Amino acid sequence: MMTLAKPLAGGLPIGAVLLKQHVADVMNPGDHGSTFAGNPLVCHVACTVFDIIQNPTFLTSVEQKGHRLREGLKRTMGNNPHVKEVRGVGLLVGVQLDMMAGPVVDAARDMGVLAITAGKGDVIRLVPPLVVTDAEIDKCCEVLGTAISKVAP
Repeated sequence: MMTLAKPLAGGLPIGAVLLKQHVADVMNPGDHGSTFAGNPLVCHVACTVFDIIQNPTFLTSVEQKGHRLREGLKRTMGNNPHVKEVRGVGLLVGVQLDMMAGPVVDAARDMGVLAITAGKGDVIRLVPPLVVTDAEIDKCCEVLGTAISKVAP
């Protein structure tokens, strides 16, 4: 059994459960409930999201954007001695620091870029939407480069 939620409908509330047949065979109506069970509108949106994501050119563009983000962060942050690594897959990106990332995340937020911390608090985690533009990626990289320079030169 696997439960799924948030990204299925592009941010609208929906939940789903995937079952192997032998599990589904023992479930009866009412055995499983959901706070965010699909309504017609959200289910239609989820189907549209699947239509978009299954297009190979869309996923290729996501990988290209992820590459642009990682390379941009290496360019703007890579010379800072506190940056240990820029890593990621697609648009799920982390910047490993040798210090706590919170002050950098706070400074970036003050300059208009939202990021969170991860790991032991020493990673800047970026998870932009799949439809992020190149201009937004470039701005993010510039802001984070400026933020780390201000916090930890």
